[in-house]
Amino acid sequence: MSTIRITKQFNFETGHALYGYDGKCKNVHGHSYKLSVTVSGKPIADNTNVKFGMVIDFGDLKKIVNEEIVDVFDHATVFNKNTPHVELAKELMDRGHDVLLVDYQPTSEMMVIDFAKKIKKRLPKKIKLHSIKLQETDTSFAEWFASEN
Repeated sequence: MSTIRITKQFNFETGHALYGYDGKCKNVHGHSYKLSVTVSGKPIADNTNVKFGMVIDFGDLKKIVNEEIVDVFDHATVFNKNTPHVELAKELMDRGHDVLLVDYQPTSEMMVIDFAKKIKKRLPKKIKLHSIKLQETDTSFAEWFASEN
């Protein structure tokens, strides 16, 4: 049976700031992220299986990505936990805001690395994460490919 790639797309809103950066992104701001997750595998050949003909049910992939990424990052503000932004983060958390403290600079590049690790852990054994594309703006995005990692 042929190996097939399938892609599911997601949208979420997230704020962040890049500590130490020399441009506008040093300020707290947000993006309407578009996330595309592509997995590969062989369609299920067992015609008695309710998922017959599917690589993975889009609903199952959606559940994984929503639980690991979208539900966590949507309408949250992300800061590197090793920067002075932790003071601002604490203030925001004290006021009831969703804040994520991560161990990396929250750039699109680093976020796709984080997302790839989280998604790969949850995929069924026969399904491989092929790629992730995280679009920060209409003209800017980062991509992660399994073949390069």
